[in-house]
Amino acid sequence: MVTPRTLRTRARILDAALDLFERQGYDATTVNQIAEAADVTPMTFFRHFATKDAVLVTDPYDPLIAEAVAAQPADLPPLERTRRGLLAALGDITPTEDATARRRVALVARSPSLRAAVAVGTDATQEAIVERLVGDGVERLDAAIATSACLAATTTALLAWGSAPGDVTLSDLVRRALAHLAPAGAAS
Repeated sequence: MVTPRTLRTRARILDAALDLFERQGYDATTVNQIAEAADVTPMTFFRHFATKDAVLVTDPYDPLIAEAVAAQPADLPPLERTRRGLLAALGDITPTEDATARRRVALVARSPSLRAAVAVGTDATQEAIVERLVGDGVERLDAAIATSACLAATTTALLAWGSAPGDVTLSDLVRRALAHLAPAGAAS
């Protein structure tokens, strides 16, 4: 069970890590430095984040995104269900999460070594969505193709967001990216 204390500790570690990464660079920052800045032990750090890169590339949204996709009408094609589900999940991002996500994305976009970690995180999201679609009777290949297309568009928008002007939101860019996958005449 996730307690408020656990969430506060995770947020403290995340904030400390982001501050250090921004100040001295991702590669120059150690887990021990992050733990010290967050006033936790390295063991506590690893209870919340499996690796240093996990601070930047993992999030708790995979189950929420999969649920948002599952909540879309089952008679829609898999691509449209996935697209609509991702758009619906965007509505649950708070301004605070948006600001933290922008910091994370900006750091990832500047670090080529982290792009591979983004791919691993995307794989986990894809698998969560595919499993929900398959559970609803969609053939695995069709579910994987639909999910891959939507996540490729979303990831492209996400990485572009790190260098976008400050008034551009993640939602703006993801909506724009997913609009390219909408059926003709569909609302974005």
